[in-house]
Amino acid sequence: MNYLDSLHWIHERTKFGIKPGVKRMKWMLKQLDHPEDNIHGIHVVGTNGKGSTVSYIRDALIANNYEVGTFTSPYIVTFNERISINGVPITNDELVELVQIVKPISERLAEETDLGPATEFEIITLIMFVYFGTVHPVDFVVVEAGLGALNDSTNVFQPIMTVLTSIGLDHTNILGDTYLDIAREKAGVIKPSVPLIYAIKPKEALSFVREIVESHHNKGLELDRDIHVISDDSEFTYRYEQYELENIQLKMIGQHQHENAALAITTLIEMYQRGIIQLDFNKMIDAIEQVTWSGRIEQVQDQPLILVDGAHNKESIDALVSTLKQYYPEKKIDILFAAIDGKPIGKMMNRLEEIASRFYVTTFNFPKALPIEAVYDHLEHDHIEKVQNYEKFIKEYNGELLVITGSLYFISEARKLFVK
Repeated sequence: MNYLDSLHWIHERTKFGIKPGVKRMKWMLKQLDHPEDNIHGIHVVGTNGKGSTVSYIRDALIANNYEVGTFTSPYIVTFNERISINGVPITNDELVELVQIVKPISERLAEETDLGPATEFEIITLIMFVYFGTVHPVDFVVVEAGLGALNDSTNVFQPIMTVLTSIGLDHTNILGDTYLDIAREKAGVIKPSVPLIYAIKPKEALSFVREIVESHHNKGLELDRDIHVISDDSEFTYRYEQYELENIQLKMIGQHQHENAALAITTLIEMYQRGIIQLDFNKMIDAIEQVTWSGRIEQVQDQPLILVDGAHNKESIDALVSTLKQYYPEKKIDILFAAIDGKPIGKMMNRLEEIASRFYVTTFNFPKALPIEAVYDHLEHDHIEKVQNYEKFIKEYNGELLVITGSLYFISEARKLFVK
């Protein structure tokens, strides 16, 4: 198999859909002699903020001379970036080698068990564990969960730290349609004796997570209780126990990024206090301040100004709107919106209307992308316009500020028009 063959084989497994549960993962990992047991992993779960938090942790560890693997999803530029070392995606040849290892195992799974075939995400997760656990061991692996936590494919290893970034109403058709439902699923990642750093806003969900932490006798470090962030426009002060770090200024904008960075800093301090790492605090903060993350309020063009943001649920749209109000109060903001099935489209669009001078809806080439009419029908407002060809629209845009949003998959496609 060559690279394209390997990629095709992986993507072909989307036909098996999403099948929550870890039995298939555990069976395949057992056949491979449990590579997941060989990694020193930090598990990052949550509805929003996972990718940014992974980046903060990764870059701070790199600055302190550690080799760091990351597992993230979905990809923004290239498939290989989902599995990276020190921010550099694995090579095409490495992916081919890994597929040759896991493909026979996945075939045996379907033939020898009644568990059914492995899904695309399960295969990618398996590839990651094989790579970091056997082929190319590293000092630490920061593993971003996919969908949920309890029944997510990544929830098959014993981490050294767990980070729960947030709880929001996303994938409600699978995880449940209340904050408490989502909390029950996310809390499934909490393991006895593993410290949990978390940031949860809904009260019911917060109470539930606190109960789980206490029942496991874990050390739980909670934003706004144990960890404090004092924001002052673009800067913030971080406080935890005896630590106070002032005048932290991130390249990534928004109050929510201050909170994500605070979770990362706490994770690193806790690892330092436990003797897991040596930590130069100046190098940690310098690295975190320089972090950028593709597709998160990312400026892709100056004239006219165009931003892309992968906000894909109500909570991430709220963060986007708040940030745009803070940083671009004088701009006439135009919105180009597309989304995939299963999202609270009406709530997302209603929130975006607060800042939209003009509102455009479109669709894109993706299996679960909603047709234009399906998006348009969520609102009954004359000023919302349909865009049949978003590429042409973007190239001809001449307003003050265009924000392209609604789906990580959509902005991944739109971003290709600007970034090679």
